[in-house]
Amino acid sequence: MSKYKNYQRISLLNLSKIRHNITMKITIKETQNPTILKFEFPDFITQNESFEFKNIDEANNSPLAQQLFYLPFVKTVYISGNFIAIERFSIVDWNDVKEAVAEQIEDYVKSGGKILIEDAAKPTKTALTVYGETTPNPATLKFVVSRRLTKTAVEFKNIDETAPSPLAKELFQFPFVKEVFIDENYISVTKYEVATWEEITIEIRTFIKEYIENGGTVIDETLVVADTKQEKQQIKDFDTLDTTSQQIINILEEYVKPAVAADGGNILFDSYDENEKRVKVILQGSCNGCPSSTFTLKNGIENMLKDMLNDPAIIVEAINP
Repeated sequence: MSKYKNYQRISLLNLSKIRHNITMKITIKETQNPTILKFEFPDFITQNESFEFKNIDEANNSPLAQQLFYLPFVKTVYISGNFIAIERFSIVDWNDVKEAVAEQIEDYVKSGGKILIEDAAKPTKTALTVYGETTPNPATLKFVVSRRLTKTAVEFKNIDETAPSPLAKELFQFPFVKEVFIDENYISVTKYEVATWEEITIEIRTFIKEYIENGGTVIDETLVVADTKQEKQQIKDFDTLDTTSQQIINILEEYVKPAVAADGGNILFDSYDENEKRVKVILQGSCNGCPSSTFTLKNGIENMLKDMLNDPAIIVEAINP
C-alpha cells in the first residue's frame, strides 16, 4: 500500500460540496491486497496530499479516522485523493462488515463531520537526507533515505510494472535507468552502461530527494501484488513447509537478509528439493546480476547452510528470470 505520509502538509478541506450532497454514495472498491478496501467518494477529499494513520493517537488531524479506529478490526487508515482505504485485522472478513463501514462513513460526512482538519502550523518541508552507497554490483547504486519508504519490498524490471510506485515510474523516465528496487528506507537503482555513476549520481539523488520532499508517493501498497515467493515465507504458510525448508528460511531471514539488504538487495526462498538437496533462491535489487553473486551463493550462503544444517550435500542456486 502506498506509503502515505502523515507528516505531509495538512490543509483545510473544502468539503461543503460533499456535506450537502444528501445523495452522496460511497463506492466500495477491492484492492490487490485482500486486507484493504477502498471507500471512494464522488469528489476529491484531499488536495494533492496523502495520509496514513496507524492508530487513534496518530489520527489527531482526522476526526473521521479517529471514529473508524473505534471499530476493533481497523488496523490502518489511509486517506488520499477521492478515497479512504482501510486495512483490517484478520478477526473479520470484509464481506461481513464492508457495507456497514461504508454506511458509517456516509452518515458521518452527511452529518457535517470533518474528514481532515487544518493544521494550525502551516507546514515546512520535513528535513530529508538522501545519500548514495555503492554496492557489490557495479551497475547498481543504493540511495538511502532518512525515513521509512515502504514495508513491502518491491522490484520493478521495467516501466510497465510500476503501477504501485509513481516514484519508480518517474525514475524510468531517465534513459539510463534499467531497474528499480525499493525496500525499507532505500532505493536501489540499476543503470544501463550508457552512463557512468559519476555522471548521474547527483542527478538521481537530487530527484529522489525533491520528489519525496514535495509529497510524492513512493509506494501505493494497495496496488502491490503480493509476490508468491514472499507469500510462501509468511507465517500463515510457514507451518505447512517441511522442517528443512523452515530451517533454511529462518537462516536466510536471520543471517543472510540483513547482509544483502545492507548492499541494496534482497533474497527470497523459493524451494528446497529433499532428493537433490537443492535450495533455490531469488535475488533482487543489487544482488540480481551482480558479478559476485555466484561467489556469494557458493562460498557464503551455500557454505553457511551446509554448516548450520550439518549437510555437506546442500546446493544453492539462483533462479532469477
